[in-house]
Amino acid sequence: MSQVQDMAEARRQLADYRVSIDNIDAALIHMLAERFRCTKAVGMLKATHGLPPADPAREAQQIERLRRLADDAHLDPDFAEKFLNFVVREVIRHHEQIAAENGAGKTG
Repeated sequence: MSQVQDMAEARRQLADYRVSIDNIDAALIHMLAERFRCTKAVGMLKATHGLPPADPAREAQQIERLRRLADDAHLDPDFAEKFLNFVVREVIRHHEQIAAENGAGKTG
């Protein structure tokens, strides 16, 4: 195979990978949107019943669970934990906002 053919093949493979990456990114966005739809409902339930926005025990269980899943999937567990911590911080921020809007204030 000539250098020109090699380069054309490399560009074709790169384009194929990029299509897959774009599809995965779209799926991730849709999955996050669904996750936040559910956590918004949880926030409303917590605010209605005066439950604290954060649940450290649940968060610790989730971190442990996600680290195991990441390891099983050959994904860096530290990365998975950082990602989950980012998502959880945003969820808690939403829950605090929902609680404040419903007069519950910060309780945890």
